[in-house]
Amino acid sequence: MTATDAPVSERQIAVTGKQIRIRQDGAGDQVVVLHHSTGSVGWIELSERLAQSFAVAAPDLPGWGQSDRPEWARDPRDIAILMNRMLDRLDISDVTLVGLGFGGFIAAEMATMSQVRLKAMVLVGAAGLQPDEGEITDQTFLSLDGYVQAGYHDEALFKEHYGEEIDSSLEELWSFSREMTYRVTWEPYMFSRRLPHLLTEVEVPTLLIWGEHDGIVPLICAQQYQRALQNAKLEVVPDAGHLVEMEQPAVVAELIRTHLNGL
Repeated sequence: MTATDAPVSERQIAVTGKQIRIRQDGAGDQVVVLHHSTGSVGWIELSERLAQSFAVAAPDLPGWGQSDRPEWARDPRDIAILMNRMLDRLDISDVTLVGLGFGGFIAAEMATMSQVRLKAMVLVGAAGLQPDEGEITDQTFLSLDGYVQAGYHDEALFKEHYGEEIDSSLEELWSFSREMTYRVTWEPYMFSRRLPHLLTEVEVPTLLIWGEHDGIVPLICAQQYQRALQNAKLEVVPDAGHLVEMEQPAVVAELIRTHLNGL
């Protein structure tokens, strides 16, 4: 199992007449975790560890999971607009955005639009920038489970999390997520030509976390984010791939906790 058995509360927030489902737990400073393009598999261990120190909210992005699909959305920036409106509806401030992969792309876009509610940002293997060398792996060249497996450095850990045979409901989630991903990230795939320029205006203290063996979003993208942002530092986690928060959840949670406690 990839999700924990921890009890969490759920709520729905309406934005543009569509419902966004949010899981919540913990208390303290507000942390919002934005999931990968493959969708949310539930309350993951990273969220559970963070909820021991912070108030954690983990929404299903609009069009993913159990959130309603905005049929008009055709760009990651559209999703970022909706997520900023969600923060407005929740009426929370001093928020830390933790974006995982595609969720990091959304978090970065959100920060370029408004930094008023943000305390910090954590980008974990974030897409969004065109690599100076190499490319972001196009998931349609891989099977649903093959793409997720490619996010792991440790193949045995992938099998431990998902089993020898992938559950049909998980395959359905990945398939549904892939469809929505391509609605908003196609041409160019998983990056924005605007974003590098807009990031130069982002002053939010940002922690970049990358798996040393990330085979999905090249490590060079982390360095590009670090150069573009005004206040960013990079932590590279050994023995981990793109899904570093799944392979090393305790390490990632501690890096985030240290980052926030130091602000």
